[in-house]
Amino acid sequence: MQFGIITVGDITADPTNQFTPDDAQRIQDMATAAKHADEAGLDVFAAGEHHSPLWASSSPGTLLAYLAGVTKRIILSTGSTLITTSDPVRLAEEFATLQILADGRLDLMLGRGNSAPTYPWFGRNMRDSVPLAIENYSLLRQLWREDVVDWDGQFRTPLRGFTSVPRPLDGVPPFVWHSSIRSPEMGEQAAFYGDGLMQLNIFWPMSHTKAMVARFRQRFEHYGHGRGDQAIVGLGGQAFMRARSQDAVNEFRPYFDVAPVYGHGPSLEEFMAETPLAVGSPAQVIDRYGKLVEEVGYYQRQLFLLDHAGLPLKTVLEQIDLLAGDVVPELRRIAEAARPTDDVPLNPPTHAELVAAAEATGTRHAGHVGLTEDRWRGLRSDESAAMVFDPTDFDPTAGSPFGK
Repeated sequence: MQFGIITVGDITADPTNQFTPDDAQRIQDMATAAKHADEAGLDVFAAGEHHSPLWASSSPGTLLAYLAGVTKRIILSTGSTLITTSDPVRLAEEFATLQILADGRLDLMLGRGNSAPTYPWFGRNMRDSVPLAIENYSLLRQLWREDVVDWDGQFRTPLRGFTSVPRPLDGVPPFVWHSSIRSPEMGEQAAFYGDGLMQLNIFWPMSHTKAMVARFRQRFEHYGHGRGDQAIVGLGGQAFMRARSQDAVNEFRPYFDVAPVYGHGPSLEEFMAETPLAVGSPAQVIDRYGKLVEEVGYYQRQLFLLDHAGLPLKTVLEQIDLLAGDVVPELRRIAEAARPTDDVPLNPPTHAELVAAAEATGTRHAGHVGLTEDRWRGLRSDESAAMVFDPTDFDPTAGSPFGK
Protein backbone atom coordinates (compact mmCIF):
# COMPACT_ATOMS: atom_id res chain seq x y z
CA MET A 1 0.00 0.00 0.00
CA GLN A 2 1.13 3.54 -0.76
CA PHE A 3 0.93 6.33 1.79
CA GLY A 4 1.14 10.05 1.18
CA ILE A 5 -0.25 13.48 1.81
CA ILE A 6 -2.81 15.60 0.01
CA THR A 7 -3.09 19.37 0.19
CA VAL A 8 -6.14 21.47 -0.62
CA GLY A 9 -4.16 24.72 -0.38
CA ASP A 10 -6.57 26.58 1.89
CA ILE A 11 -5.51 30.04 3.06
CA THR A 12 -6.65 30.13 6.68
CA ALA A 13 -5.67 32.31 9.62
CA ASP A 14 -3.81 30.60 12.45
CA PRO A 15 -6.35 30.98 15.30
CA THR A 16 -3.58 31.05 17.92
CA ASN A 17 -1.92 34.22 16.58
CA GLN A 18 -4.13 35.36 13.65
CA PHE A 19 -1.27 35.06 11.17
CA THR A 20 -2.60 34.49 7.66
CA PRO A 21 -0.15 33.57 4.90
CA ASP A 22 -0.62 35.24 1.55
CA ASP A 23 -1.05 33.06 -1.49
CA ALA A 24 2.64 33.30 -2.40
CA GLN A 25 3.69 32.01 1.02
CA ARG A 26 1.07 29.29 0.95
CA ILE A 27 2.32 27.96 -2.37
CA GLN A 28 5.91 27.99 -1.12
CA ASP A 29 4.81 26.13 2.02
CA MET A 30 3.01 23.50 -0.05
CA ALA A 31 6.18 22.94 -2.08
CA THR A 32 8.25 22.70 1.10
CA ALA A 33 5.88 20.11 2.54
CA ALA A 34 6.06 18.05 -0.66
CA LYS A 35 9.87 18.09 -0.68
CA HIS A 36 9.91 17.13 2.99
CA ALA A 37 7.51 14.25 2.32
CA ASP A 38 9.84 13.00 -0.41
CA GLU A 39 12.84 13.16 1.92
CA ALA A 40 10.88 11.45 4.71
CA GLY A 41 10.08 8.50 2.46
CA LEU A 42 6.36 8.96 1.82
CA ASP A 43 5.07 7.57 -1.46
CA VAL A 44 2.69 10.23 -2.81
CA PHE A 45 2.10 13.97 -2.82
CA ALA A 46 -1.24 15.20 -4.20
CA ALA A 47 -2.34 18.80 -4.77
CA GLY A 48 -5.96 19.85 -5.16
CA GLU A 49 -7.51 22.44 -7.48
CA HIS A 50 -9.64 25.34 -6.28
CA HIS A 51 -10.47 28.73 -7.77
CA SER A 52 -11.15 31.25 -5.03
CA PRO A 53 -9.21 33.73 -2.87
CA LEU A 54 -9.74 31.24 -0.02
CA TRP A 55 -7.41 28.76 -1.75
CA ALA A 56 -3.94 29.04 -3.27
CA SER A 57 -4.08 25.84 -5.31
CA SER A 58 -5.57 27.02 -8.60
CA SER A 59 -2.83 25.46 -10.74
CA PRO A 60 -1.72 22.13 -9.29
CA GLY A 61 -0.04 21.11 -12.55
CA THR A 62 2.36 24.04 -12.29
CA LEU A 63 3.23 23.16 -8.70
CA LEU A 64 3.76 19.50 -9.62
CA ALA A 65 5.97 20.47 -12.58
CA TYR A 66 8.24 22.35 -10.18
CA LEU A 67 8.24 19.42 -7.78
CA ALA A 68 9.16 17.03 -10.59
CA GLY A 69 12.52 18.79 -10.76
CA VAL A 70 13.27 18.97 -7.03
CA THR A 71 12.04 15.60 -5.76
CA LYS A 72 13.60 12.19 -6.31
CA ARG A 73 11.14 9.36 -5.79
CA ILE A 74 7.74 10.56 -4.61
CA ILE A 75 4.77 10.06 -6.94
CA LEU A 76 3.10 13.33 -7.90
CA SER A 77 -0.67 13.53 -8.31
CA THR A 78 -3.41 16.06 -8.67
CA GLY A 79 -6.08 15.87 -6.05
CA SER A 80 -8.31 16.58 -7.95
CA THR A 81 -8.13 18.17 -11.39
CA LEU A 82 -11.56 19.45 -12.39
CA ILE A 83 -12.54 17.41 -15.43
CA THR A 84 -15.79 19.37 -15.70
CA THR A 85 -14.37 22.89 -16.10
CA SER A 86 -11.02 22.11 -17.73
CA ASP A 87 -10.68 21.71 -21.47
CA PRO A 88 -9.64 18.12 -22.30
CA VAL A 89 -7.23 19.29 -25.01
CA ARG A 90 -5.40 21.46 -22.50
CA LEU A 91 -5.36 18.64 -19.94
CA ALA A 92 -3.93 16.22 -22.49
CA GLU A 93 -1.11 18.59 -23.37
CA GLU A 94 -0.35 19.78 -19.85
CA PHE A 95 -0.21 16.42 -18.15
CA ALA A 96 1.66 14.65 -20.94
CA THR A 97 4.28 17.39 -20.52
CA LEU A 98 4.29 16.89 -16.75
CA GLN A 99 4.50 13.12 -17.16
CA ILE A 100 7.67 13.59 -19.22
CA LEU A 101 9.20 16.04 -16.74
CA ALA A 102 8.45 13.68 -13.85
CA ASP A 103 9.86 10.70 -15.79
CA GLY A 104 6.61 8.83 -15.24
CA ARG A 105 6.16 9.70 -11.52
CA LEU A 106 2.73 11.12 -12.21
CA ASP A 107 -0.88 10.17 -11.60
CA LEU A 108 -3.87 12.22 -12.68
CA MET A 109 -6.80 12.40 -10.27
CA LEU A 110 -10.01 13.75 -11.79
CA GLY A 111 -13.13 15.06 -10.06
CA ARG A 112 -16.32 16.98 -10.78
CA GLY A 113 -15.71 19.70 -8.21
CA ASN A 114 -18.24 20.57 -5.54
CA SER A 115 -18.06 24.38 -5.60
CA ALA A 116 -21.01 25.75 -7.56
CA PRO A 117 -19.50 29.21 -8.34
CA THR A 118 -16.55 27.59 -10.14
CA TYR A 119 -18.69 26.40 -13.02
CA PRO A 120 -19.84 29.77 -14.41
CA TRP A 121 -16.32 31.18 -13.95
CA PHE A 122 -15.26 28.71 -16.65
CA GLY A 123 -18.39 29.03 -18.75
CA ARG A 124 -20.09 25.90 -17.46
CA ASN A 125 -23.26 25.02 -15.60
CA MET A 126 -23.07 22.81 -12.51
CA ARG A 127 -26.26 21.07 -13.62
CA ASP A 128 -24.18 19.62 -16.46
CA SER A 129 -21.44 18.32 -14.16
CA VAL A 130 -22.02 14.62 -14.76
CA PRO A 131 -22.35 14.75 -18.58
CA LEU A 132 -19.37 17.13 -18.66
CA ALA A 133 -17.27 14.68 -16.67
CA ILE A 134 -18.27 11.82 -18.98
CA GLU A 135 -17.71 13.67 -22.24
CA ASN A 136 -14.50 15.42 -21.24
CA TYR A 137 -12.86 12.29 -19.94
CA SER A 138 -13.86 10.32 -23.02
CA LEU A 139 -12.15 12.94 -25.18
CA LEU A 140 -9.07 13.06 -22.93
CA ARG A 141 -8.62 9.30 -23.27
CA GLN A 142 -8.97 9.52 -27.03
CA LEU A 143 -6.43 12.34 -27.28
CA TRP A 144 -3.88 10.27 -25.37
CA ARG A 145 -4.51 7.02 -27.24
CA GLU A 146 -4.97 8.18 -30.84
CA ASP A 147 -2.40 10.15 -32.80
CA VAL A 148 -5.04 11.85 -34.94
CA VAL A 149 -8.44 12.65 -33.47
CA ASP A 150 -11.74 13.50 -35.13
CA TRP A 151 -14.32 14.27 -32.48
CA ASP A 152 -17.77 15.78 -31.99
CA GLY A 153 -19.45 16.44 -28.65
CA GLN A 154 -21.99 18.54 -26.82
CA PHE A 155 -19.83 20.91 -24.79
CA ARG A 156 -16.95 22.05 -27.02
CA THR A 157 -16.15 22.71 -30.64
CA PRO A 158 -15.43 19.69 -32.87
CA LEU A 159 -11.91 18.46 -33.58
CA ARG A 160 -10.78 17.52 -37.06
CA GLY A 161 -7.47 15.79 -37.65
CA PHE A 162 -6.14 17.02 -34.31
CA THR A 163 -2.96 15.72 -32.68
CA SER A 164 -2.28 16.47 -29.03
CA VAL A 165 1.40 17.12 -28.34
CA PRO A 166 3.52 16.07 -26.66
CA ARG A 167 2.46 12.46 -26.85
CA PRO A 168 2.37 10.55 -23.53
CA LEU A 169 5.71 9.29 -22.23
CA ASP A 170 6.69 5.98 -23.88
CA GLY A 171 3.32 6.00 -25.62
CA VAL A 172 1.44 5.26 -22.38
CA PRO A 173 -0.82 7.79 -20.56
CA PRO A 174 -0.59 8.38 -16.80
CA PHE A 175 -2.67 6.23 -14.48
CA VAL A 176 -6.00 7.95 -13.77
CA TRP A 177 -7.97 8.08 -10.54
CA HIS A 178 -11.55 9.32 -10.36
CA SER A 179 -12.18 11.08 -7.07
CA SER A 180 -15.52 10.87 -5.35
CA ILE A 181 -16.95 12.22 -2.14
CA ARG A 182 -20.66 11.50 -2.45
CA SER A 183 -21.30 10.96 -6.18
CA PRO A 184 -21.58 7.37 -7.42
CA GLU A 185 -21.23 8.57 -11.02
CA MET A 186 -17.47 9.10 -10.67
CA GLY A 187 -17.09 5.58 -9.30
CA GLU A 188 -19.14 4.27 -12.20
CA GLN A 189 -16.87 6.04 -14.67
CA ALA A 190 -13.78 4.62 -12.96
CA ALA A 191 -15.27 1.13 -13.07
CA PHE A 192 -16.27 1.41 -16.72
CA TYR A 193 -12.72 2.20 -17.81
CA GLY A 194 -10.95 0.04 -15.23
CA ASP A 195 -9.31 3.08 -13.64
CA GLY A 196 -8.75 3.79 -9.95
CA LEU A 197 -11.28 5.16 -7.46
CA MET A 198 -10.08 7.69 -4.90
CA GLN A 199 -12.82 7.86 -2.30
CA LEU A 200 -12.07 11.15 -0.54
CA ASN A 201 -13.95 10.22 2.61
CA ILE A 202 -12.59 13.03 4.76
CA PHE A 203 -15.96 14.36 5.86
CA TRP A 204 -18.12 11.25 5.69
CA PRO A 205 -18.92 8.35 8.02
CA MET A 206 -17.32 5.00 7.30
CA SER A 207 -20.67 3.46 6.38
CA HIS A 208 -20.89 5.80 3.37
CA THR A 209 -17.30 5.07 2.31
CA LYS A 210 -17.82 1.33 2.64
CA ALA A 211 -20.92 1.47 0.42
CA MET A 212 -19.21 3.60 -2.25
CA VAL A 213 -16.18 1.34 -2.47
CA ALA A 214 -18.31 -1.82 -2.52
CA ARG A 215 -20.37 -0.45 -5.39
CA PHE A 216 -17.22 0.46 -7.34
CA ARG A 217 -15.79 -3.02 -6.87
CA GLN A 218 -19.04 -4.61 -8.05
CA ARG A 219 -19.19 -2.42 -11.17
CA PHE A 220 -15.47 -2.95 -11.90
CA GLU A 221 -16.16 -6.67 -12.02
CA HIS A 222 -19.38 -6.12 -14.01
CA TYR A 223 -17.41 -4.39 -16.78
CA GLY A 224 -15.02 -7.31 -17.03
CA HIS A 225 -11.80 -5.84 -15.67
CA GLY A 226 -11.26 -8.60 -13.10
CA ARG A 227 -12.57 -9.49 -9.67
CA GLY A 228 -13.86 -6.70 -7.49
CA ASP A 229 -11.05 -7.14 -4.98
CA GLN A 230 -8.55 -6.48 -7.79
CA ALA A 231 -9.86 -2.95 -8.41
CA ILE A 232 -7.52 -0.07 -7.52
CA VAL A 233 -8.89 1.92 -4.57
CA GLY A 234 -7.59 4.85 -2.55
CA LEU A 235 -8.93 6.59 0.55
CA GLY A 236 -8.56 10.05 2.03
CA GLY A 237 -7.90 10.78 5.67
CA GLN A 238 -6.89 13.33 8.29
CA ALA A 239 -4.67 13.08 11.32
CA PHE A 240 -2.99 15.24 13.92
CA MET A 241 -0.47 13.63 16.25
CA ARG A 242 1.63 14.25 19.30
CA ALA A 243 3.41 11.78 21.56
CA ARG A 244 0.68 12.27 24.18
CA SER A 245 -2.87 12.07 22.89
CA GLN A 246 -4.22 14.83 25.10
CA ASP A 247 -1.49 17.18 23.88
CA ALA A 248 -2.62 16.49 20.33
CA VAL A 249 -6.27 17.22 21.17
CA ASN A 250 -5.43 20.41 23.05
CA GLU A 251 -3.17 21.71 20.29
CA PHE A 252 -5.47 20.86 17.39
CA ARG A 253 -8.80 21.90 18.89
CA PRO A 254 -8.54 25.66 18.18
CA TYR A 255 -7.65 24.91 14.56
CA PHE A 256 -10.56 22.52 14.20
CA ASP A 257 -13.07 24.89 15.79
CA VAL A 258 -12.54 27.69 13.25
CA ALA A 259 -11.48 25.73 10.16
CA PRO A 260 -13.58 26.78 7.15
CA VAL A 261 -13.86 23.18 5.99
CA TYR A 262 -15.46 21.82 9.15
CA GLY A 263 -15.45 24.40 11.91
CA HIS A 264 -18.57 25.84 13.56
CA GLY A 265 -20.35 22.50 13.31
CA PRO A 266 -20.00 19.20 15.19
CA SER A 267 -17.51 19.12 18.03
CA LEU A 268 -14.04 17.69 17.56
CA GLU A 269 -15.06 14.58 19.48
CA GLU A 270 -18.19 14.11 17.35
CA PHE A 271 -16.22 14.57 14.17
CA MET A 272 -13.60 12.03 15.24
CA ALA A 273 -16.32 9.54 16.09
CA GLU A 274 -18.13 9.89 12.75
CA THR A 275 -15.34 10.51 10.22
CA PRO A 276 -11.75 9.35 9.59
CA LEU A 277 -10.30 12.35 11.47
CA ALA A 278 -7.84 10.95 14.03
CA VAL A 279 -6.34 13.27 16.65
CA GLY A 280 -4.10 11.68 19.25
CA SER A 281 -0.93 9.64 19.54
CA PRO A 282 0.66 7.79 16.60
CA ALA A 283 -0.60 4.55 18.16
CA GLN A 284 -4.17 5.84 18.04
CA VAL A 285 -3.81 6.84 14.39
CA ILE A 286 -2.44 3.37 13.61
CA ASP A 287 -5.37 1.78 15.41
CA ARG A 288 -7.89 3.91 13.52
CA TYR A 289 -6.47 3.53 10.03
CA GLY A 290 -5.35 -0.06 10.47
CA LYS A 291 -9.03 -1.02 10.66
CA LEU A 292 -10.04 0.56 7.36
CA VAL A 293 -8.87 -2.44 5.37
CA GLU A 294 -11.40 -4.48 7.33
CA GLU A 295 -14.15 -2.11 6.17
CA VAL A 296 -13.39 -1.76 2.46
CA GLY A 297 -11.03 -4.64 1.68
CA TYR A 298 -7.40 -4.29 0.70
CA TYR A 299 -6.80 -0.94 -0.99
CA GLN A 300 -3.75 0.54 -2.64
CA ARG A 301 -3.37 4.16 -1.51
CA GLN A 302 -4.00 6.11 1.68
CA LEU A 303 -3.67 9.91 1.61
CA PHE A 304 -3.65 12.18 4.67
CA LEU A 305 -4.60 15.86 4.86
CA LEU A 306 -2.05 17.44 7.20
CA ASP A 307 -1.45 21.06 6.10
CA HIS A 308 -4.75 22.83 6.59
CA ALA A 309 -6.82 24.97 8.96
CA GLY A 310 -4.01 27.49 9.49
CA LEU A 311 -1.48 25.04 10.93
CA PRO A 312 2.02 26.58 10.74
CA LEU A 313 4.58 25.06 8.42
CA LYS A 314 6.79 23.91 11.30
CA THR A 315 3.90 21.88 12.69
CA VAL A 316 3.08 20.44 9.27
CA LEU A 317 6.64 19.22 8.81
CA GLU A 318 6.54 17.63 12.26
CA GLN A 319 3.32 15.85 11.30
CA ILE A 320 4.96 14.51 8.14
CA ASP A 321 7.84 13.13 10.21
CA LEU A 322 5.46 11.44 12.64
CA LEU A 323 3.43 9.98 9.81
CA ALA A 324 6.44 8.69 7.88
CA GLY A 325 8.45 7.51 10.88
CA ASP A 326 5.94 6.22 13.41
CA VAL A 327 2.70 5.49 11.57
CA VAL A 328 3.29 4.38 7.99
CA PRO A 329 5.63 1.43 8.67
CA GLU A 330 3.07 -0.15 10.97
CA LEU A 331 0.12 0.63 8.73
CA ARG A 332 1.97 -0.85 5.78
CA ARG A 333 2.61 -4.04 7.73
CA ILE A 334 -1.05 -4.30 8.81
CA ALA A 335 -2.37 -3.64 5.31
CA GLU A 336 -0.08 -6.03 3.49
CA ALA A 337 -0.85 -8.78 6.00
CA ALA A 338 -4.52 -8.31 5.08
CA ARG A 339 -3.92 -8.58 1.33
CA PRO A 340 -6.07 -11.59 0.44
CA THR A 341 -4.15 -13.06 -2.51
CA ASP A 342 -1.05 -12.36 -4.56
CA ASP A 343 -3.13 -11.38 -7.60
CA VAL A 344 -4.66 -8.43 -5.73
CA PRO A 345 -2.48 -5.45 -6.70
CA LEU A 346 -0.14 -4.41 -3.90
CA ASN A 347 0.10 -0.82 -5.18
CA PRO A 348 -1.34 1.23 -8.03
CA PRO A 349 0.50 0.52 -11.30
CA THR A 350 3.80 2.30 -11.92
CA HIS A 351 4.64 3.84 -15.26
CA ALA A 352 6.97 0.91 -16.02
CA GLU A 353 4.17 -1.55 -15.23
CA LEU A 354 1.74 0.35 -17.48
CA VAL A 355 4.28 0.28 -20.31
CA ALA A 356 4.82 -3.46 -19.86
CA ALA A 357 1.08 -4.11 -19.81
CA ALA A 358 0.57 -2.03 -22.97
CA GLU A 359 3.31 -3.94 -24.74
CA ALA A 360 1.79 -7.25 -23.69
CA THR A 361 -1.62 -6.29 -25.06
CA GLY A 362 -0.35 -4.46 -28.13
CA THR A 363 -1.86 -1.14 -27.02
CA ARG A 364 1.38 0.79 -26.58
CA HIS A 365 1.84 3.64 -29.04
CA ALA A 366 5.15 4.69 -30.48
CA GLY A 367 4.90 8.15 -28.99
CA HIS A 368 5.59 11.36 -30.92
CA VAL A 369 8.18 10.60 -33.58
CA GLY A 370 7.74 13.68 -35.77
CA LEU A 371 4.51 13.91 -37.70
CA THR A 372 4.79 14.76 -41.37
CA GLU A 373 1.55 16.68 -41.66
CA ASP A 374 0.04 19.83 -40.22
CA ARG A 375 -3.09 18.26 -38.71
CA TRP A 376 -4.67 21.61 -37.90
CA ARG A 377 -4.96 22.64 -41.55
CA GLY A 378 -4.84 19.22 -43.17
CA LEU A 379 -1.60 19.99 -45.00
CA ARG A 380 1.69 18.19 -45.39
CA SER A 381 4.57 19.92 -43.63
CA ASP A 382 6.09 21.14 -46.92
CA GLU A 383 2.77 22.66 -48.01
CA SER A 384 2.31 24.27 -44.59
CA ALA A 385 5.77 25.84 -44.72
CA ALA A 386 4.94 27.42 -48.08
CA MET A 387 2.07 29.31 -46.46
CA VAL A 388 4.29 31.29 -44.05
CA PHE A 389 3.57 35.04 -44.33
CA ASP A 390 6.13 36.83 -46.49
CA PRO A 391 6.65 40.41 -45.21
CA THR A 392 7.69 41.55 -48.70
CA ASP A 393 4.09 40.98 -49.77
CA PHE A 394 2.85 43.59 -47.31
CA ASP A 395 1.71 46.88 -48.85
CA PRO A 396 1.39 49.48 -46.03
CA THR A 397 -0.86 51.62 -48.22
CA ALA A 398 -3.39 48.83 -48.59
CA GLY A 399 -4.23 48.43 -44.90
CA SER A 400 -3.73 45.35 -42.80
CA PRO A 401 -3.51 42.06 -44.70
CA PHE A 402 -5.33 40.46 -41.79
CA GLY A 403 -8.41 42.66 -42.09
CA LYS A 404 -9.97 44.90 -39.45
